[in-house]
Amino acid sequence: MSIVEFSLILYNKAVITNASREAARAAIVLRSPKLTATEIRQIALDRCSSALISFGAAAPTVEVTPAAGGGAFGTPLTVSVRYQYQGLALGPLISAIAQPIELISTITMNNE
Repeated sequence: MSIVEFSLILYNKAVITNASREAARAAIVLRSPKLTATEIRQIALDRCSSALISFGAAAPTVEVTPAAGGGAFGTPLTVSVRYQYQGLALGPLISAIAQPIELISTITMNNE
């Protein structure tokens, strides 16, 4: 059971990492007008909703820095996705003893 549980944790970590990377990439590409922070958040949430194994957990939270979204050429943009893993059996057991399992992925890219 623990192998399955840890496999799901690794899978979910890969999903949120990919979602944050895709949202950051969509935000930094050369286009006018640049995407807003709300549009960037929605891209990340869309990627998570189609692939994340949640077991009834709350949706992930997405933070975009700078808060305005895309920026000028060469300036960094950071997308951070946080997800609290509930799990099958080990997740609730670990949460009862220690802190809940929180998966975090942060991607920083420079604007093109």
